Amino acid sequence: MDATYNLNGGFKPTAKRFADLDGPDFFPTPAWATEALIDNERFDGDLWECACGNGAMSEVLESASSNVYSSDLFDRGYGDAGVDFLEAEKRFDNIVTNPPYNAAEGFVQNGLKLANRKFALLLRLAFLEGSNRQRTIFSETPPARVWVFSERITFYPAGAEIKGSGTTAYAWFVWDKDAPSVTELKWFEPGYKSKGHSRNSQILQPELF
Repeated sequence: MDATYNLNGGFKPTAKRFADLDGPDFFPTPAWATEALIDNERFDGDLWECACGNGAMSEVLESASSNVYSSDLFDRGYGDAGVDFLEAEKRFDNIVTNPPYNAAEGFVQNGLKLANRKFALLLRLAFLEGSNRQRTIFSETPPARVWVFSERITFYPAGAEIKGSGTTAYAWFVWDKDAPSVTELKWFEPGYKSKGHSRNSQILQPELF
């Protein structure tokens, strides 16, 4: 029996980040995907990127917070290595990351304990599905906002040629301790993916939460 599954077929929180090993399973987050988040969400106070990889997301987050702490379970040349988020106890005002897929539920469980203000995860939109998540995460501690991407994110291994488009839909799931316990479904304006995107020249200024 596969120990990573519940009897109903849903993923259990994994004890280790099996999906994030050195090699082809490491896929840095494109900068524009993080820019979309910080253009639409305000982060007051310090911020922890707890699965920082090579710093792709951390470097963008530094424009939203003057105090960004970066760590990862593995050493990819950026931030503090050897920090297992699933075992962490230190609290931060905000926690933002793209978690390993098989550990997403574990990240939600611990992130909600450690984030004083906001906790944001970049996840597959299909994370909304699943009877086990409906009974636990979404019934007990639903996100305040789910920001759906209008454009597909394509993740590439570090150093790979960037071409083509992905087939999986992604969204930012944002838990906000100051927001009502009702989930808003929102969409990012198109244009973040385009090469000429400039954060300072947007025609539409989004409302910050």
